Amino acid sequence: MFSLLISGLSACGEKKQDAAQHAPPPPEVSVIKLAATPVTLSQDYAAQTEAVEAVEIRARVGGIVERQAFKDGTPVKKGDLLFVIDQKPYSTALAQAKANLQQARASHLNSEQTLARFRKLIDSRAISQQDLEGAIAKERADAASVLSGEAQVRQAQLNLDYTAIRSPRDGLISRALIKPGGLVVASSTLLTTVYSQDPIYVGFTISEEKLAELQKQFNLRDERKSPDFKLKLIDGSDYRYSGKLNFVDAAVDPRNGTLPVRVVVPNPDGDLRPGQFMRVIVPGRSNPNAILVPQKAVQEIQGKRSVYVVGPDNKAMSRDIVANQRIGNDWLVEQGLKPGETVIVEGIAKVQPGATVKPVPAGQQRKADQPGSAQEGGKQGR
Repeated sequence: MFSLLISGLSACGEKKQDAAQHAPPPPEVSVIKLAATPVTLSQDYAAQTEAVEAVEIRARVGGIVERQAFKDGTPVKKGDLLFVIDQKPYSTALAQAKANLQQARASHLNSEQTLARFRKLIDSRAISQQDLEGAIAKERADAASVLSGEAQVRQAQLNLDYTAIRSPRDGLISRALIKPGGLVVASSTLLTTVYSQDPIYVGFTISEEKLAELQKQFNLRDERKSPDFKLKLIDGSDYRYSGKLNFVDAAVDPRNGTLPVRVVVPNPDGDLRPGQFMRVIVPGRSNPNAILVPQKAVQEIQGKRSVYVVGPDNKAMSRDIVANQRIGNDWLVEQGLKPGETVIVEGIAKVQPGATVKPVPAGQQRKADQPGSAQEGGKQGR
C-alpha cells in the first residue's frame, strides 16, 4: 500500500514537471520606460481670417457702366482704374457749365463798366443816386453769378472725374458685381470690394478662464510680452508666420462666458484670404516634468483610461490613469504614473493582469524563435 502511494506521488510530480517544461513562453510585448519631459500646454481654436481693411467700391455718380478695367480676383494698386461710367452726359454738363460761366463773366464785365461810368456822372448830377445804387447792385449780382458759375464748372468737372472709378488702396479686388452695360445708382450700387492683404486679422472666440490664464502668464497689456500664436491651415499644415494678439473684446458674453479676440498675422505673399477657416494654437502654461504616454498604450473603457505597467518581476498590472489632454500622438498623464516606470505600448491584446510577460524596448525587433519551436507571428507589430 505504501509503495503504491509513493509511486502515485512520483507520477504526479513527473506530470507537473512535464507540464512546466511544455508551458508556452510568456508573451513578448513592446515597452517604454517613462521619463519626465518638459512640455508647453496649448489649445487650438477654430478661427477665421478677416481683412484689416475692406473697402466697398461705389460710384459717386450714376449712369451706365461702360468699361471694367480690372480682372476679377486680382491684386490692384492704389489709383488703378477699376470702372468707367458713360462720360457723355457729364462732359456735356461740363461744357454747359463752362458756357454759363462765360455768359456770367460777360454780364459782370458789362455791369462793372456801367458802374464805373455812373460813378463819374454822379458828381455832375447827370444821374440820380437811385441809378447809381441800381448799378452797384447789378455789379454785385453779376459778380455772384460768376462765383456760382465757377462752382458749377468745378462740380461738373468733379462729376466727370467721378466717372472714372479708381482703387482707393492696394489690395486684392473681388469680382465685379455690375458688368458693362449695367446701371449704377450714385452712392448706392455696390460695384466690388477691395481687401487689404498684408497683414491680415485672424479672429476666434476664447473662454474668460483661458484669457485670465494668458493674462497672468504673459501680461497681454504689454505688446512686447505678448506670446506668439501659431496657426494651422485647414489641411492641417502649419502656417509659416505666427501672430500677435491685437484685440480683445470689451465685454464677455454672459450666455457662454466667452469673448471674441483677434491676432494680427503677416501675409506678405497673400497666402491667406479674408473669410478663410483655420485654427489658432493658443499657448498655455509650461510643465517641466510632464509624463507622456503613447495613445496606443492607453485603454479607454466607459470614460476611464488605463495602461499596463510591467513590474520588476515582469508581471503586467493594469493601472488607472488620469489623462485629459493629448499632445501630438501622446496622452499627457496627470495622475497614475511616475518617471522610471515601464509601460506596455504594443502587444496589449496578449496580456492578462498579473501574468508574466517578456518586455522588449519599443523599436527593437523581436528575436527569432529557436529552430524547431512554433513561431507566433514573426516580428512584433509596430
